[in-house]
Amino acid sequence: MKRISLRVLVSVLAAGLVLTGCASNKGKKEQAYIARDVETLYNVAKDTLDKRNYKLAGAMFDEVERQHPYSVWARRAQLMSSFSYYVAGQYGEAIGSAQRFLSLHPGSREAPYAYYMIAVSYYEQITGVERDQQITQQALDALGELIRRYPNTDYAADARLKVDLARDHLAGKEMEIGRFYQTRGLHLAATIRFRTVIDQFDTTSHTPEALHRLVESYLLLGIPEEAMKAAAVLSANYPSSKWYDRSYKLMQKHAPQLLASR
Repeated sequence: MKRISLRVLVSVLAAGLVLTGCASNKGKKEQAYIARDVETLYNVAKDTLDKRNYKLAGAMFDEVERQHPYSVWARRAQLMSSFSYYVAGQYGEAIGSAQRFLSLHPGSREAPYAYYMIAVSYYEQITGVERDQQITQQALDALGELIRRYPNTDYAADARLKVDLARDHLAGKEMEIGRFYQTRGLHLAATIRFRTVIDQFDTTSHTPEALHRLVESYLLLGIPEEAMKAAAVLSANYPSSKWYDRSYKLMQKHAPQLLASR
């Protein structure tokens, strides 16, 4: 299979732009591009990827699809485009290429990879808990879709690990908001956030602190019985944690009679 250099392809594309302009000036039919055979386009895109010029490689793989949309090469190019954009950090474009592939080839044996590219492209955009977490939820949804459809693949195995991290991230966001409400004296609003962590993210690393914060909030709200319930769960599940020690001391100080009655 004959390959041409990246410099040649760039020259060809540039020439195409020039010819388009000239044709327009002469009143001839405008040309959208200079057509190249599919193998040449694909191989130059692959060479560009090998040279780690990832963003340009993604655009070149898109050109394969654009010029030869019904070829086997276009099918490959969609996935290669998604990968190239992903490595380049162009996550929106990576998702778009993978979604186009799935819309055209939903039953393909490469479909799990396309779902994986969508999921990890969302996952890589997760930001710190101080920011809005919509992208984290999108990542969680995409990872869940991959696991549901292809549970026995290596992609699903990696997705399960990422699900745990994404859930931990969402729990961290709830904790941040809950602590903020606490500092403002909005203890009822804080308890709602801490309860969310316990009810929806109970397997995350934030659960012990969430239970302790509930103890604090319930005591400040004047309902020590509820504080005792949270402390009891903390004692049963995390007896060696620092959060249990802190909750025990709080209960000793503010509701010793409840501790004595246990």
